[in-house]
Amino acid sequence: MARRLEQDPAYRVLRRLVPITDYGPPPDRHGQALPGVQRVLVLDTETTGLSHQADKIIELAMLLVDVDLASGLPFGPVTLFEGFEDPGMPIPAVAQQVTGISDDMVAGHRLDDAQVQALVARADLIVAHNAGFDRPFVEARFPGFAARPWACSFADIDWKAAGAESAKLSALAQNQGWFYDAHRAQVDCHALLQVLSRPVGPQGQATGLSRLISAAAQPSFKLRATGSPFESKDLLKARGYRWDGDAKVWYCTLADEANLNAELEWLKAEVYARRHARVEIEALDGLVRYSARPGAVSQRGL
Repeated sequence: MARRLEQDPAYRVLRRLVPITDYGPPPDRHGQALPGVQRVLVLDTETTGLSHQADKIIELAMLLVDVDLASGLPFGPVTLFEGFEDPGMPIPAVAQQVTGISDDMVAGHRLDDAQVQALVARADLIVAHNAGFDRPFVEARFPGFAARPWACSFADIDWKAAGAESAKLSALAQNQGWFYDAHRAQVDCHALLQVLSRPVGPQGQATGLSRLISAAAQPSFKLRATGSPFESKDLLKARGYRWDGDAKVWYCTLADEANLNAELEWLKAEVYARRHARVEIEALDGLVRYSARPGAVSQRGL
C-alpha cells in the first residue's frame, strides 16, 4: 500500500526512521586506497534546562562513525554510547514534558566518565545539531570535549539555501521521508547521522557530513563594530548585526575570510563614512566555536 501511494503525486509517504548500526564497507575505489578518513562523533544531550551554568545533563548519547572524505559517506560499524545521569535535583516539569525523562528514570545513574572520554579521544570531529547548546554542557561535565573541534549541523549548513523550509532536525528528517520520536538523545543522534549522510539540496553533490568537515577546518569570525556612530544602529540591525548589551557593541558572525573582508569594506563605506576607525575581530576555529571560551582577538584599522 505504501509503495502504491508513493507512485501517486497526491500522496507523500513517511516511514519510521530505523537506526543504522553498520553502514557497510567503505566506498569502492576500484582497487585504489581511500584518500582519507575522518572519525565523526555525533552527539546529543537532554538537560534539566537551558543554562549550562545552572542546569545539568540528564541524558547523553553519542554515535562514533568513520567517514570517507572523498564521498562524505559513513562506513563501517557505529559505536554507540547512551546513558542517564541523576542531576541531583528534581527535573523541572517542562523538561520532563519535552524529554519524557522522569526523576525515577535517572535516579542513581551516572554517566561513565571513562567510556565518554575514550570515545571523545577517538574522534576527529564532534557534531551536534545545536552545538551552541550542547557544547557548553558537555565541556562543563567532561573537560576532554574542549580538546576536539566541533561543527554545528544547524548553523554550519545553509539549509534554507538548500531548499529546506526548516532547519529543525525533525523537519529535515521528514524531507527525507522519515519520522521518529524526537527529544530522546539516541534517536536524535541516529536521525542526524542519517540526514547528514544524504546530499544537501536537490542537486547537492556534497553530503551534510562533507559540508561540516569542511566548515570545521575553516575559521569563522565575530566582527564587532566598535565605536560605530549611534545613528548607524538601524542600518546595522537591518544588516543582521546583533547588540551585545554587556560589551555595548554591535556584532555579526561571518563564515569565512572572504565574507569578513567584504563586510569590512561595507562598514568602512556605510557605517564609518570612510573615517578612520578600528574594529575588533575574534577568530573562531573548531576548537572554540560554539563553546563558552573566546577565540583569538585582534584589531584592524579601516
